[in-house]
Amino acid sequence: MNQISETLGVAQSGTTDVYRKITWRIMPFIVLCYLCNYLDRVNVGFAKLQMLSDLGFSDAIYGLGAGIFFIGYFIFEVPSNLILHRVGARRWIARIMITWAIISALTLVVKTPLQFYAVRFLLGVAEAGFSPGIMLYLTYWFPARKRGFAFGVYYIAIPLAGIVGGPLSGSILAAFKHSTFMAAWQWLFLIEAIPALIVGFMVLWLMVDKPGQAKWLTDDEKRLVTHAVEREEADKTAHHNARAFLSDVNIWKLCGVYFCQIIGLYGISFWLPSIIKDSGLTNVELIGWLSAIPYLVAIPAIILTGMSADRFRSRRMHFSVALVIGAIGFAASGYVGHQPVLAVAALSVAAAGILSALSLFWGIPAAFLAGTSAAAGIAGINCVGNLAGFVSPYMVGWLNVTTHNNSIGLYAVAAFMIVGAVAVRAISGKLADR
Repeated sequence: MNQISETLGVAQSGTTDVYRKITWRIMPFIVLCYLCNYLDRVNVGFAKLQMLSDLGFSDAIYGLGAGIFFIGYFIFEVPSNLILHRVGARRWIARIMITWAIISALTLVVKTPLQFYAVRFLLGVAEAGFSPGIMLYLTYWFPARKRGFAFGVYYIAIPLAGIVGGPLSGSILAAFKHSTFMAAWQWLFLIEAIPALIVGFMVLWLMVDKPGQAKWLTDDEKRLVTHAVEREEADKTAHHNARAFLSDVNIWKLCGVYFCQIIGLYGISFWLPSIIKDSGLTNVELIGWLSAIPYLVAIPAIILTGMSADRFRSRRMHFSVALVIGAIGFAASGYVGHQPVLAVAALSVAAAGILSALSLFWGIPAAFLAGTSAAAGIAGINCVGNLAGFVSPYMVGWLNVTTHNNSIGLYAVAAFMIVGAVAVRAISGKLADR
């Protein structure tokens, strides 16, 4: 009996060691990739502080341009993820990053609303498949019981983008405000596209598609990781045709939940600098530094909620609580008015809740979809849900212009988040909480 316990202890220790090794080898670079992705997607929120007055754009034009990114994203999301599943993450992620870097930099040449809409649409086309592709990639390396932590580490890139991007964007706008060659917001798009271009080329020689190809794993470790994932595949859903896939009620429920959640995510991402500015501040560099605080608060929240969900196997409950907390923070940020300290505090609560829920969400579909269904399902849910990325900024911008009250849009965002927190409980199956 003692010998059996000792053997099991050694096996468990070996399993822990291999996933620790995988985490340290692949996750830092993946976080770097997503940091570049998110920075180039939402830096328009900082450019807005000067771009709108320079080009004569209204909040409604900005909201439509910020959101139209997701129309291109929607159209090409599923095809992009299916291509990644076929050709491998290394080549396809590199292609995505290089093309989006180029198109993001081209935002500096826009002069008219139509040009702004066009470049944002093309940026969405270029980025389509990146986030669901990375999430699919992680399912090749981590079984469900380890995935909550892995997704949590991955989504740390969003607050990191806020921590790095806020002060960086504010500093660029301040440093180049007297430039005679280009406006400061144009320098912002150019400078912040460079990291994505460099990292895109790095993907080609640093990323490994599957555990079996990793030279830094021993043969035993490769077998252990591969078998752990393969054992789970037998319990998951693999749709045999498009009709079966499209008729899966759980997939459509997840699309609705994710839609409500993304309303909140891009409410924060595209409007956070403006909310801080509306609280009574005008110094763009100070706004940049203060905008980093909510994201800094979110990092420990993401990690702790992911670990707790893995431990208690209650992913949906953790998700609901986190999203409700985020909604409360978001609504409070619209209520505090011209009080910068309270506005930042409320936004910190909102960011912690929203980003914790985001990291938890993707463990649900990844727990019961397999193979091509996982590739199409994750991309499809991300694709439909990310239409909220179009709705959210446009809705807030339209409500700002129509009601002349910047708080109404924030309350609307919080209401969508509450709906998502309740709706996730309708998703059936024990696997959803695994």
